[in-house]
Amino acid sequence: MLKPESVVIIGASRDPDKVGHVILQNYVNSGYSGRLYAVNKSGEEIMNFKSYKSVLDIKDKIDLAVIAIPAQFVPEAMEECGKAHVKSVIVVSGGFAEIGNNVLQDKLVHIAKKYDMPTLGPNCLGVMDPRSRVDTLFLPTFKLSRPQVGGVSFVCQSGAVGSTILDLISGEGFGLSKFISYGNAADVDEVDILNYLAGDDETKVVILYIEGIRRGKEFIEVAKKITRKKPVIVLKAGRTSAGASAAMSHTAALAGNYEAHEAVFRQYGFTIAEDISDLLSYAKIFSTGKYPKGNKVAIITNGGGAGVLTADAIGLSDSLALGKFSENSSMKLRSSMPQLVNIRNPLDLAGDADGKRYDDALSAISSDEGIDMVITIALFQTPGADSRVASKLISFSEKTRKPMVVLSIGAEYTKMHRIMMESAGLPVYDSPSAAVRSLSKLLKYSDYMAKR
Repeated sequence: MLKPESVVIIGASRDPDKVGHVILQNYVNSGYSGRLYAVNKSGEEIMNFKSYKSVLDIKDKIDLAVIAIPAQFVPEAMEECGKAHVKSVIVVSGGFAEIGNNVLQDKLVHIAKKYDMPTLGPNCLGVMDPRSRVDTLFLPTFKLSRPQVGGVSFVCQSGAVGSTILDLISGEGFGLSKFISYGNAADVDEVDILNYLAGDDETKVVILYIEGIRRGKEFIEVAKKITRKKPVIVLKAGRTSAGASAAMSHTAALAGNYEAHEAVFRQYGFTIAEDISDLLSYAKIFSTGKYPKGNKVAIITNGGGAGVLTADAIGLSDSLALGKFSENSSMKLRSSMPQLVNIRNPLDLAGDADGKRYDDALSAISSDEGIDMVITIALFQTPGADSRVASKLISFSEKTRKPMVVLSIGAEYTKMHRIMMESAGLPVYDSPSAAVRSLSKLLKYSDYMAKR
């Protein structure tokens, strides 16, 4: 599904409002280099592609069939895929168990098993792999930006949540390895997907949105395996009775008892997100691949109040603590800082701090054994803060082995520098609590790994 050499779009259409047209267009726009085929009962040429009336009319071997036709016609199309020895199928069409049509969905499962033909969906967006240029999403690129290539794989049961987060990821500093939307999970489910990603060298971090788990025992087994290799950040929907009921009508998911799910997640080292913003915040820091050896944090700021708020957030954390600068670090800081700077943590560089002052401060604490993580606050509204500050922060983050995040709050001028830093892989946050929560989650996973 993710690295196919040949793809057929069943339901390809000349009508730009049709799902099949958008999917075919996306393959063309993405620069997919494999063999691409269109199937439509009309047999008319579509976007300069010959249109076949059936997949059985195609003489080539097909790795992936993407089915985008009304639900009642899907079993027939799958039967033809089976007879044509298609290796895998994605059914983006809805109208199955999520609306109570279990009989029709059972037909799909029967056909998939009959032909040993792994099937994703139905009622899903399918997959996207920026490296292989596979893109089955039926959302046009002018509405949904595609992320850059990276190491984060995103598994999502909901197409709507998935598309929203993908759009947000494209504006963040980390890139995408794979996107897998699996909908009703009639055949291929979250257990199969996590098993695959556990052994995927291109995936460094997994973020997971799920509404329900069908195979609890198997999920526990894959949970044990994957978190020993790479972090998994999970957002579980259906935490309340109202949410569980909504999940059933959305993807036919049995949401189950949230406390039971949470206990499993915690036991096997999953990082639990409370909302969508958490998913992105945690993914940014985990994607750096740097893990702390301890819980001591240094705060370096050009705004005293922002430093105090960040110190408060650390004080309220259940795992982090302010570090104390060593005597050696303090001597270096004193020799390089103006007299108005108090040598203590948080280190307030004063409102006129420029790139050199940030560089001197970070260099002074770089080898301090009493500091495990660094939060650098850069308020670009101040006189000395400009692109040279951003460059110094990027340079230090590339050299240091310690996890480092930037807290930067502001509008257009700040956003410009935020993009500059995040494009270089330096995580930037817009609130002290988000930065502190992310470092806390990173520490907890690091502790989990140390105990394995």
